Amino acid sequence: MNTPVSLGIDLGTSELKAILMDLDGTVLAHAGVRLSVSRRHSGWSEQAPQDWWQACLQALAQLRGHAAFARVACIGLSGQMHGVVLLGADNCVLYPAILWDDSRAVAEAEQLGAEFSGVTGSLPMAGLTAPKLLWLQHHEPEVFKAIECVLSPKDYLRLRLTGERISDMSDAAGTLWLDVAHREWFSPMLRATGLAPQQMPRLIEGGTASACLTASGLGLSTDVVIAGGGGDNPVAAVGIGAINAGDGFITLGTSAAIVAITDHAAGNPASAVHSFCHTLPNRWYTMGAMLAGASCLRWVTRLTGQPDEQTLLDQVQAQLPIAQPVPLDTPLFLPYLAGERTPHNDPLLRGGFMNLGHDCTPAMLGYAVMEGVGFGLLDALRAVQSAGADIDACALVGGGARSEYWAQLLANILQREIFTLQGSELSACIGAAKLGFLAIGEGDALLRSGLPVKKRYLPDARQQAVLQARYRKFQGLLTAAKALHD
Repeated sequence: MNTPVSLGIDLGTSELKAILMDLDGTVLAHAGVRLSVSRRHSGWSEQAPQDWWQACLQALAQLRGHAAFARVACIGLSGQMHGVVLLGADNCVLYPAILWDDSRAVAEAEQLGAEFSGVTGSLPMAGLTAPKLLWLQHHEPEVFKAIECVLSPKDYLRLRLTGERISDMSDAAGTLWLDVAHREWFSPMLRATGLAPQQMPRLIEGGTASACLTASGLGLSTDVVIAGGGGDNPVAAVGIGAINAGDGFITLGTSAAIVAITDHAAGNPASAVHSFCHTLPNRWYTMGAMLAGASCLRWVTRLTGQPDEQTLLDQVQAQLPIAQPVPLDTPLFLPYLAGERTPHNDPLLRGGFMNLGHDCTPAMLGYAVMEGVGFGLLDALRAVQSAGADIDACALVGGGARSEYWAQLLANILQREIFTLQGSELSACIGAAKLGFLAIGEGDALLRSGLPVKKRYLPDARQQAVLQARYRKFQGLLTAAKALHD
């Protein structure tokens, strides 16, 4: 019996991943292609959409040799959010894609103000999509005049696969142009950035069929259906089974976020808490976002000359065992290497170490970085709670979830049970594949299933007093950090 297979594609910032998955949720094969980021000027972050398509073709070429490839019946898409793909006549790309961590539009975000934030679910921030278009209007007027359509990154892949300009509710919610509660384009914010609704793609839900495959040479049938898909965080939520109100998770990748699923739009723009549409109908999620997460550990590994992150983690465990409270005078770290969103909404904020001494070791710096990211997540959790959402036990996903030390430290800092999952590094691909099945009327039972728990981490009460004292010191450093760029 030729049971259907779903192809899940996740377009990340540093890598495009793809999997083949069957209706039992078994990942039959996976592939990955690395991507690079261009930083032409300080604070800029760009990629070439054509590079995404070439990476997609390379990933599919890696999967084509698997027997299950011939049974692909559907495709689900996931991708980095808040990016800008500008299309002109004949779907030509007019400008490099401006990414989520690009901070060139700080002044434009301030210009847009908070007037519509209750409708759009977020304060205007330089990293969101709408301010970037205002920047283009001011600085690249000829490019701006030529725009026929604005797409999110994963929707450019759909365009190449199907020829259709379509997006989904979750990616649209990250643009600042969506009425998040009513799940439709919001004309006043579009007008505020010089655009009109006809320049936006058609919107569908993530598990709805968007179009059939038209691209040739892929080794796939033109009967293959492409689902709406979604942004990487909500699609990862589908992958791990976080689909109902009260579910929550922490993602610790290049960036970091704490996410709470809700049954209504529930944000707190004043604290830079986002309310976005989930990739499933009648569901939303409240999110506190950090612009630098596990990337901070990669950075300090390079800074200290360690061969890899595991070597540094081993040194941290040896010198500062996770079962013992750290000395109160251990260095502190502000994790704002790329600015910050929740709760500070300050893309110009920068990170730093404090309380360094001649006796500081790479292990102490490594610990401070992991703790600093944890304190940033605690800031984000408190902001999410201010919006009326909360999380009890929560899953930890992303590259940072590979460190047992970090998982236990987060449990201690957040005073929550943290659990890791088998296969969570592919959660966005798995979620995309699930949405692909929904688009062909399959996979309802699969949607309700999560990933197997790998390990649970409970808060260690013995650590609480020291960590609370260090968190107060951490909070006290913010004023000085802000003063450096005022």
